[in-house]
Amino acid sequence: MAQNKVQFQKSISFSQFLKDYGTEEQCFNALAEWRWPDGFHCPLCNHDKYGQLTIRKLYPCNACHHQTSVTAGTILQSTKLPLTFWIH
Repeated sequence: MAQNKVQFQKSISFSQFLKDYGTEEQCFNALAEWRWPDGFHCPLCNHDKYGQLTIRKLYPCNACHHQTSVTAGTILQSTKLPLTFWIH
């Protein structure tokens, strides 16, 4: 029988987990890396160049100007809770 990769993944200690994902910014950066492992690509035009709006944490595409976030199109899309709540 095939081995379940999730069940046998390498674990980290709780202190290391908090060190890596303890703040909202760290959780945001991790979610962006998980969502776009090969770098940002616009969901509409697939362009890879973008700006970043720091106040609202949106990624505006330089080609079509569509704005997207790391939570758009995920189960976290409409959440009002901080990302630290979901990741912890």
